[in-house]
Amino acid sequence: MLKNIIFDVGGVLLDYRWKEMLRDYGLSEEEALYLGGQLFEDPLWAKLDLANVPDEEIVREFQHKVPKYKDVIEWFITHGEFMHVARPQVWERVHRLKEMGYHLYLLSNYSENLFTKHTKDASFMEDIDGKVVSYMIHQTKPSKEIYAYLLNKYELNPKESIFFDDRRENTEAAEKMGIKSYTVTSEKYLLEQLDEILSGKESQC
Repeated sequence: MLKNIIFDVGGVLLDYRWKEMLRDYGLSEEEALYLGGQLFEDPLWAKLDLANVPDEEIVREFQHKVPKYKDVIEWFITHGEFMHVARPQVWERVHRLKEMGYHLYLLSNYSENLFTKHTKDASFMEDIDGKVVSYMIHQTKPSKEIYAYLLNKYELNPKESIFFDDRRENTEAAEKMGIKSYTVTSEKYLLEQLDEILSGKESQC
């Protein structure tokens, strides 16, 4: 029987407006897309999530790689409070799942700075029974170690758990750990899956 529901944060419980944020700074559409690609597709971004070195060092490395955007890079990484977008319909369903007795957990790749800013006023945090975020243990998805850490820390049976994440490599890794998983392709898709659980259709993993 399903007892535990595990959520990624970005792309699942929250949306992002990173392009709009860069446009707000003054970049053109083309510049925003270019810089976003330079940031998010670079392994340095994963180093932020691992938290093995200070964020300031990551900023300097990015600035060295893309010196034309030195100022905007520092602003972008240090002003994460302008990046995220709430998903209130998702949060409402998360709360109803909690009321139904499900145990809810977070498993996410995040730097401490961004995670703190993005979840500061998020109501879903009041319904969470536990969390493992990459910066806490210096491991990131899809490494099997981070999944094992969550399962062991909260004594979760993978056969009684499901996982929602927006990246296929992360859901595939969870499946290898025995956790039934869903790759979230849109907010609409996620709402449909949560509604199935709320209706009792998703009773077994």
